[in-house]
Amino acid sequence: MSLGVSSGAGRMLYNLAAFQAGWFACVLGGSTIGLVAVAMIITLHLAWLAHPGEWRWLAGFALLGLAFDGGLALAGGFAFGDEARALGVLPPWLWLLWPLFATLVHHSLAWLWQYPWLALLGGATSGPLSYYAGARLAGVELAPWLLPAEAMAWALICLILARHLGGAEAGTVRAH
Repeated sequence: MSLGVSSGAGRMLYNLAAFQAGWFACVLGGSTIGLVAVAMIITLHLAWLAHPGEWRWLAGFALLGLAFDGGLALAGGFAFGDEARALGVLPPWLWLLWPLFATLVHHSLAWLWQYPWLALLGGATSGPLSYYAGARLAGVELAPWLLPAEAMAWALICLILARHLGGAEAGTVRAH
């Protein structure tokens, strides 16, 4: 089975579009719609685009998201209202964005890891912008300190990814 997208550019565009569709499904649709959409996107990603063993990256980011955003939620960084929360900490729709992001790491963002300072800058800006936009669309209130904390965290995450994956050829997974 194939995506019908054989070129590298086509696969990258599919990867970006799938991520963006999942992001909107989570943020606008909430946990139930987000869960269905992200499950479908990740299933298709693993079947059609993923490199062998890439599922570990998705699982790792899911755990990282639960720990990091869960910690920020416990510290009062988010006000979710009466939404149901995974493990009592995060609404599933927010947590699902982490493994969804991981679908980009070895594909649409693979080129970025070659440029550590650009990766750092991209993480420091796009991470908090995503949280800000998502919070506005989902009706979540953010503590004043949350976006700077997210900027530092995503800058560090992207810098670590660049250091770890930067030597690998863009679009491939380095053997571990």
